[in-house]
Amino acid sequence: MVGDDGRVNRKAKGGILVVGGGFAGAYVARLLGSRGCTVIARENFMLFTPLLPEAASGTLEPRHVVVPLRAMCPHAELVLGRATGLDLARSVVAVEDAEGRDFELAYDHVVLALGAVARTLPIPGLAEHGLGFKDLPDAIALRNHVLRELEAAAAEPDAKRIGTHLGFVFVGAGYAGVEALAELADLVRDALRHYPMLRDARQRWVLVDAAPRILPEIPTGLGDYAARELTRRGVEVRVATTLVGVGADAVTLSDGERIPAHTLVWTAGVRPNPLLAELGLPLDERGRVLVDETLRVEGTDDVWALGDCARVPNAATPGAFDPPTSQHSLRQARRLAGNLTGEVLPYRYRMLGQVATLGRHKGIAEVLGLRFRGFPGWFLTRTYHLYQLPLASRKLRVVVDWTVALLFRRDIAELGALGHPRGLGDD
Repeated sequence: MVGDDGRVNRKAKGGILVVGGGFAGAYVARLLGSRGCTVIARENFMLFTPLLPEAASGTLEPRHVVVPLRAMCPHAELVLGRATGLDLARSVVAVEDAEGRDFELAYDHVVLALGAVARTLPIPGLAEHGLGFKDLPDAIALRNHVLRELEAAAAEPDAKRIGTHLGFVFVGAGYAGVEALAELADLVRDALRHYPMLRDARQRWVLVDAAPRILPEIPTGLGDYAARELTRRGVEVRVATTLVGVGADAVTLSDGERIPAHTLVWTAGVRPNPLLAELGLPLDERGRVLVDETLRVEGTDDVWALGDCARVPNAATPGAFDPPTSQHSLRQARRLAGNLTGEVLPYRYRMLGQVATLGRHKGIAEVLGLRFRGFPGWFLTRTYHLYQLPLASRKLRVVVDWTVALLFRRDIAELGALGHPRGLGDD
């Protein structure tokens, strides 16, 4: 129907409105089952973030690391667009759809799953020369950039500048930074078979983090193994070090070293979606929505939040809040879906383990207190990711990609023009 102000108004399917189609929001919609809901999302797919590094390296076809929301949540109504406001008194969310039209959606319960955005710092040159690694376009752009740098190195007439094209600096040594660096290093090593003129050229892979060790989220022993493995492969691991400047041809670190490089990848953390600050909800000092042990937003009856945008207390770990990982988001989604359809219970989840890949056939895993590294760690990591991936069709596509990667060398086609076709009248 059309309201007095001219805006189209309707109620969310089943009375439940999920704002955000990322990992947390999509799983809430899926787990609500036939009860149904309405999902507001910018894209018609959910990105399965644990597999993003393999999409960047070409091990996986990019389409296979995303899951269509309409297939994943067959009972949900999908609205492509973005939320622009929340009116708690009227129980409506203001929406701008993909065509730029404004309207409102009424709800009985609204679930905020807005996720997070990259957290950057006011470092000179970072915005102009840095590359992000938060979503699928970032991953594809990074792959294209790396392959373009190989082509530039092969064509470089000045031998002294070849090293600049082959310098790769990653800032942020959490899961995203470590896994992305390891996968891209494998891509370059495989691609160099096709560049005989660069066979003796020196590559530099540098991993930088302000923390005293890499992968601080995992047990020290596994983190130390990861650092040793990366070092053995030629990666320079710089802990207790920060980025102070980025130029077109070099990166400057806090220890004073200037590293010739055209590639600076920023993976140093995330921050909650800025829209949260405009919704009139209680936030912590980091901008996350405050929720109680049932995942209900403090001071409300019909507003819920989870995932990277919320500060989620965990009854299994009193005094601590859940980290922003897909593993925790999935368990929060299960509890929240249960609270919306049945008895409202506290969220409780004790982590089963942590996993990470370190490139081809290398990984680390802690499962039920047991620690694995090397090939067993890599195998367990892939097995766990496959288990979490929704839809049998997506699982099969990923398994086929992995099998092909075992039998054939990586594709090194650079697709920088993908999605940006020339006009019909362009030459």
